[in-house]
Amino acid sequence: MKTLNLICALGLAAGIATAWADDTKTNTPTNAPMSNSNTNEVAIITTTEGTMVVEFWTDAAPNTIANFKKLAEKGFYDGTCFHRVIKGFMIQGGDPLTKDPGQEAAWGTGGPGYSIKAEFNDHSHARGVISMARSQDPDSAGSQFFICHGNPTFLDHQYTTFGKLIKGDDVLEKIATTPTHPQDRPDKRMGIISIKIVPRDAVK
Repeated sequence: MKTLNLICALGLAAGIATAWADDTKTNTPTNAPMSNSNTNEVAIITTTEGTMVVEFWTDAAPNTIANFKKLAEKGFYDGTCFHRVIKGFMIQGGDPLTKDPGQEAAWGTGGPGYSIKAEFNDHSHARGVISMARSQDPDSAGSQFFICHGNPTFLDHQYTTFGKLIKGDDVLEKIATTPTHPQDRPDKRMGIISIKIVPRDAVK
């Protein structure tokens, strides 16, 4: 297994890292946006703690958004969990290995089997902002993402922000403040039941 780690400073050492068992990663072509970039769509993230709704910043990261939508629409995220939680910093999910509690030691190393090119932009990391997790390689993001609980602006222009919560800040708070054990794992499973892409006007 090839494990790639990135450690960031937040007073304490706190990495937003992702790695894959496959040493060969194929980048998505970046000379044109991927399909399915409807600006009138949002993501409904249904969790065991409640529902969050994310609006996308299509002006900033069209390929990242299209990849996230593609994975969501095929059910890639359904049954995963937020495997890394740091109060005041972020909650991280999107690893398919988290569907299996027996693989907890490997959580944080899973992905879709490919990586996408970074789309660093001027949208800052602030509470409620969703951004892509990656390893030391800027172009190594795949499926793992994090939602900011604090305002980690030191991540700006290093990680790809691509949207922000428009509903569910209370759910973010519940997940981010849940008790954890070593490796920032929640004591209670913070499950992602599903992520659905729907028209914005379908959200009340």
